[in-house]
Formats: sequence, structure tokens, C-alpha cells
Amino acid sequence: MGGHRELAAWLVSRRRAIETAMAQVPPARSAESEALRRFRSFAVLSLSGGESQPPSLEGLRVGERRAQRLLGTWQDAAVSLAGPDGQAVSELLTPLRELFLTSLGQTDSRRKAAGPATPSRRRAVSAAIDRLTDLFLAVDTGDAQIVDANPAAAALLGRKREELLGSDLLGFVPEQARGAWWSELDAVAEGAEPRSFRSELCIPGGRHLPIETSVSRYATRQRTLALLLARPRTTT
Repeated sequence: MGGHRELAAWLVSRRRAIETAMAQVPPARSAESEALRRFRSFAVLSLSGGESQPPSLEGLRVGERRAQRLLGTWQDAAVSLAGPDGQAVSELLTPLRELFLTSLGQTDSRRKAAGPATPSRRRAVSAAIDRLTDLFLAVDTGDAQIVDANPAAAALLGRKREELLGSDLLGFVPEQARGAWWSELDAVAEGAEPRSFRSELCIPGGRHLPIETSVSRYATRQRTLALLLARPRTTT
């Protein structure tokens, strides 16, 4: 692996494979599963060169020891899947894992001292989108301009989040697939029904990544946005 951003993109694209390689995956709605999701997002954001910020731990209720075991298992699976790059992957992930666990312990102590928190709804929604391990993009249906993106999208596309905002979505789409993407954006602009489709995105290294995408519509007086949620798909 050539560097931090390449590892971030690899972690996003290999998410399912890493979980499959784990000896035990926690139930989807458990506190342990939420801790793993937040660590993955923190690692991807940090590796992709995003804004320097602490892990998102607000509302997380999980014991530090349980989280330590789980994140260690996840890292071991990632290192194993990386093959000859395993040592480099371990050296990059270990300090991030230790920082996450340290922050988790400190947050737990502060929470017990301060009592229950009351975050605003907008802040909670923004934090939830940032924690998604799937790619999230909000795109103007009129000109295909990206108006919002989460850390997973930035990592997968090999850009900083700030670089994605205002850029042309179709610049990340193979030329032969751009017509189909315009058709999907037009369909979202014209109707309120959620849609799903398969396509590809251009990712670092000159590769085309097959994706499965679901799209919903968000309209204001000024414009209509397509809210895209995409994840890598397995090809046969």
C-alpha cells in the first residue's frame, strides 16, 4: 500500500471482507458494533488527511476492555488480509486504535461525572452521517455538483472532504457510465420515490470500483438534492 490515503480507501472497499475474516462479529445493533463502526470512521478520516479532530464518541456506551478486544480482532483481520503489506497496515492502525481507546476511557469518565448529555438534533444527524462506513454524497441534480460528503466518500475517492465539496460528481464516474448517472439524477429530480442502481466509480490507482447505490430525494426551494448511499459490491 502506497500511503495513508490508499489504506483509507482499502479499508472502505474491504470492510465486508475484514468482518468476514474476524473470528466473531458483534450483533449489528450492539454497543460493540457501534464502537467498531465509529473506530472505522475515525481511522478512515485520519488516514485520508481530513480535519484533525478526536474520535466521535458521543452517546457511545461500551466498556473499554470489550472495545479493546473487538478493535484488536478487527485490526488483526485487516492485517491478515493485507498480506505482504500487513506490517505497514499494523504500524498505521495501531496508534489510531490506541488513541481511540484512550479517548473512549476519558469520555466515559467525563460522562459519569457530568451526567446525561443533550446534543442538538442537527449535530446528531451530522455525526451519524460521518460515522457511516458506506459512501455518502449529497449531489445537486441540476449540475451534478457535490454539496456534501462523509469521510468514507473522501477516503474512497482519494480526496479530502473539502476538495470534494463543489466538485463534479461525474468526474469520478467512468465516461461510459456518465449517461446512466445523468438519467438517475433526472429521475430523482422528477420523482420522490427512492431508487437503487449499480454502477462504478473511479478510485485512486486508475481502478473502477463496482458499487451498489441507493438514492433518495431532498428538495428545497432553491434546488433538489440526490442523497446517495453507496457500498462496494462483489463481482462474479
